[in-house]
Amino acid sequence: MALDVTKIGTTSGPHTATIDGERAKAYAAATNDDNEAYTSGKYAPPVFGVVPTWEAMGAAVAGVIPAEAFGFIVHGEQDMHFHQPLVPGATLSTTTELHSIRVGSSGTRLVAKLTTVDGDGQPLMDIYSTTFIRGMSDGDSGGPEKPDHTFPEAARADKVGEASIHVDDDQTYRYRDASGDQMPIHVDDAFAKSVGLPGIIAHGLCTMAMCSQAVVKTVAGGDPARVRRLAVRFAKNVFPGNDVVVSIYDAGTDDTSGRRVYAFEAESAGEKVIANGRAEIDH
Repeated sequence: MALDVTKIGTTSGPHTATIDGERAKAYAAATNDDNEAYTSGKYAPPVFGVVPTWEAMGAAVAGVIPAEAFGFIVHGEQDMHFHQPLVPGATLSTTTELHSIRVGSSGTRLVAKLTTVDGDGQPLMDIYSTTFIRGMSDGDSGGPEKPDHTFPEAARADKVGEASIHVDDDQTYRYRDASGDQMPIHVDDAFAKSVGLPGIIAHGLCTMAMCSQAVVKTVAGGDPARVRRLAVRFAKNVFPGNDVVVSIYDAGTDDTSGRRVYAFEAESAGEKVIANGRAEIDH
């Protein structure tokens, strides 16, 4: 079983959607984020950008990943670039490109690039989403390298903050309802165990949203409109009932954009669960 490398570069869409204000509020609540920018309806949380682009993402990978492999997929990495803040009521148009395939001994990584513009055709958001298919080690690699967000080790000398967010026992069910992510490994204990997991695991994007909450509060003055990039690698599974502890480090200034760069990572139950976190913040 392998992915078809000849599919690289193919596109789908555009898919049109609107940022639903009430759903954005529900998403913030489902990730335990009480930022007034979201509860007031002024902005949607940055990671909420996956919700109105979910259909575009699904359409792109559905014809590439074999149906029998869907029980073995997890989110590998997520890299979100924001040209504008996400505002409730805005119309989005998203085109998806199959960006690259990387085959390794433990599985295959499929990267999709989503390009989103607003109702006036202005750039709104670019997403590089990596799907990891566990156990799929056959086939060829191909396509360009995705943008790098490797943790700069020198930044460990300048830790600027730490935040802890609890993962509630019902977190995965609430996140499912708010996000639309129906993957059974997050809500069906028997199914999760049938595909080799120890039980229900938290959605990777829920964990990423919790990390973004820490970033916005700690280094963006509580203002999500200042966030211009959020990138993570999902290193280990997060289980309900535990805390996610986010550590944030000053990584200097980006040479190209002039934005402030922060590296971050997160631990839960003694394991590093988020690695290679990168946030770029406008001054």
